[in-house]
Amino acid sequence: MGVIPEVTLSSGHAMPLVGLGTASYPPATPEAFRTVMMEAIALGYRHFDTASVYGTEQRLGEAVADAIGQGLVKREELFITSKLWCTDAHADRVVAALRQSLRTLQLEYLDLYLVHWPISLKPGDPKFPINKDDFLPIDLKAVWEAMEECQRAGLTKSIGVSNFSCKKLEQLLSTASIPPAVNQVEMNPIWQQKKLLDYVKNKGIKLCAYSPLGSTGTPWGTNVVMECDVLKQIALTKGKSVPQVSLKWLHQHGVGVIVKSFRKERLKENIDIFDWELTAEELQKISQIPQSRGPAGDSFVSANGPYKSLEELWDGEI
Repeated sequence: MGVIPEVTLSSGHAMPLVGLGTASYPPATPEAFRTVMMEAIALGYRHFDTASVYGTEQRLGEAVADAIGQGLVKREELFITSKLWCTDAHADRVVAALRQSLRTLQLEYLDLYLVHWPISLKPGDPKFPINKDDFLPIDLKAVWEAMEECQRAGLTKSIGVSNFSCKKLEQLLSTASIPPAVNQVEMNPIWQQKKLLDYVKNKGIKLCAYSPLGSTGTPWGTNVVMECDVLKQIALTKGKSVPQVSLKWLHQHGVGVIVKSFRKERLKENIDIFDWELTAEELQKISQIPQSRGPAGDSFVSANGPYKSLEELWDGEI
């Protein structure tokens, strides 16, 4: 397979534009997880996405250590992302949380560390469903200062956020010394994030899309991307698959993507998107697809919490 293109982040470091996600439902067996990571590295994947709350940091770290030990790849060739969970989204817990992730991953540094949600929960082990009494207002300025400390200390090369609206990015940028390099959000042809995409263009922030295919097959996902007639017709015309058309649409908008698959053929297909283009007419057709957000974030809405409605959580971007 060909080399996956990279984009230079505001931190000066390069991020591969296709990454492999490690959150899966149901969770993969240890052997299946290791096998897919090895296959992905052999195919050319270098960007791997995890989070403390996924429970996959240890397995990813073991797979990376195996791949490096076998000479398949060097650490400096990899791009590893993890995320700060809400229970650690407190100024005095950020550095310790990152250090714990590094121990679990068996790494000396991350390439990207993200604030997972613009929310704080009472410190402690993650609980699902989230206890509605555990919500706390996030001190974004203080949490971000601690994230900046992580980057300055060399614990991570870049820092960013996830699930941030334009308004929340604006709030963060008003006090940040180091701007977020990335905002990882739900994005696909059915939820195109046009306002956010336009906003970040002039802010030096790169978008990275999760659920680029709608997370079909998971409790939080939908089939709307895979069943979209517009995408099906374009795929048929071009001799491509619907996933390839969706991923290509994101790529042509300069957006990174986090894909997930435990099938080798799908791993290949998901990176076979760089030697062809969607036409202006096809892009126009996709731009007219009716929009609907996928996993809306209802778990983070509470009458007693900082966000009492989805409107408040997403600042109207719903």
